[in-house]
Amino acid sequence: MIEKHSAGIVTRMQAGFYTVKTENSVFTCQLRGRLKQHKIMEDLVAIGDRVLISSLDEEQGVIEEICERERVLVRMAPTTRGIYKQILLANPDQNVFVFACADPAPSLRMLDRFLVITEKQKIDALIVANKVDMLDQTRAAEIFSPYSLLGYPVVYTSAKENTGIQELRICLQGKLSAFAGPSGVGKTSLLNALRPGLGLEVKTVKESSHKGRHTTIVRQLFSLDETSMVADLPGIRQLSVWDVEPEELDGYFCEFRPFVKSCQFSDCRHEQEPNCAIKKAVQSGAISAARYDSYLRLRRELETYQNY
Repeated sequence: MIEKHSAGIVTRMQAGFYTVKTENSVFTCQLRGRLKQHKIMEDLVAIGDRVLISSLDEEQGVIEEICERERVLVRMAPTTRGIYKQILLANPDQNVFVFACADPAPSLRMLDRFLVITEKQKIDALIVANKVDMLDQTRAAEIFSPYSLLGYPVVYTSAKENTGIQELRICLQGKLSAFAGPSGVGKTSLLNALRPGLGLEVKTVKESSHKGRHTTIVRQLFSLDETSMVADLPGIRQLSVWDVEPEELDGYFCEFRPFVKSCQFSDCRHEQEPNCAIKKAVQSGAISAARYDSYLRLRRELETYQNY
């Protein structure tokens, strides 16, 4: 039996029960009642949280304290009770955004939103272009290489053909990484390839809708080796960013930064204003039209929330 207030990390959560891994043991825990007294519209505990627990026996424990988070992968999740802050992973060292080259077609607007969240939280990002075997290599590069030019590392993988798995494994070494992306892009298959025998359930994409099934129904951390852990997160179909003001959004599109200071107005929305350096950069090709469109769509969405 361990001493009271042993330190651990939350590796799994489901239905109010939390698996906590300490230095020497693994415990199934619930929250101490006093931690639930303050009603807040966000997750009290998330996988990746560092916590202090007291043991009830050799397998059961109680979470006594949740340590302050350094970083979070977070999204806004509308609920019947209002806007809710959903913490997908606490304290990640990097966010790994997995998108398929095909089947389903990559949603680059969602990827752009993920990158905004990463820039806001100052977390390293890695883009994984999976199912590269389903698309011509040239076409795959056309889709994802623009992100490489922006400074985001891109790894091209195929779990089916074991392509890029070793390169991805090296990128994950010694880090706590979030595996996030839409449903059906092959996140779980990649985890199985990275650690053979992991035994995660993998299902094919629905042929009728080409939308992935939610094969992952709990949030969980898995150890790849002694120093590396990954979070297998449920597939995401809707991604709304949290705690980003419309006027600061241009700062989270990295290619916008060199041009913003040249706009005529300091509060330029980069839409209808005259002498907008961002619009000029789009016209010259220095900023891609697709990324500019992602910015405009997200800014309008944030302005809508701001008016609530």
